[in-house]
Amino acid sequence: MDLSFLQHVNQLQALQKVKKTSHQQSAIQSVFSHFLDEQMNMLQISSPQTRQRDLFLHPLTIVKPVISEVTAVVDQNWTNSLSNKEVKFQPLIESAAQKYNLDPKLIHSVIKHESNFNPHAISHAGARGLMQLMPATARRLQVENSFDPEQNINGGAKYLLQLLDRYNGDTSLALAAYNAGPGNVDRYGGIHPFKETQAYVPRVLNTYLNA
Repeated sequence: MDLSFLQHVNQLQALQKVKKTSHQQSAIQSVFSHFLDEQMNMLQISSPQTRQRDLFLHPLTIVKPVISEVTAVVDQNWTNSLSNKEVKFQPLIESAAQKYNLDPKLIHSVIKHESNFNPHAISHAGARGLMQLMPATARRLQVENSFDPEQNINGGAKYLLQLLDRYNGDTSLALAAYNAGPGNVDRYGGIHPFKETQAYVPRVLNTYLNA
């Protein structure tokens, strides 16, 4: 027996009793009364499978909080699996993700493969900081100090969003452009044949999708 289903029926029946004891009903109450009658009729005539489906979609059921709690547990488990140096920058990642409407796990994955969470990293090409921003890119993103973790993560997240918008949400192309520039992606009409990028894109995606 589905306890959530019985609880839902009991709630509706209790609300009906309240409705019947009221002598005067406003226009809103009348609409609500009609709604309750329809719900009870639906529960009485529908099949068990249909009732379960409708209860899942019903606005009175607590679906979103349950989903949110499950998601929170998953995210908490992921956070608990991070190393100390990764956890250190997590608040900045979460803030940038919220600001630019990105998945924090994507930002985290890019940082992991760009600098392995070293805010002082400098590549042989001159890219700097956690998200390895080239000086020209940093200036365009209004990042004054690429070695400042907050500025760097915000700049890198903003750049990721620009690339995702440019390639209609295609994460693979956005990552390829992040690694070797959008000009190369546009020139080849996809992920360019550079060995570094060919290896970089699946590595970042694998970390992101398995986070």
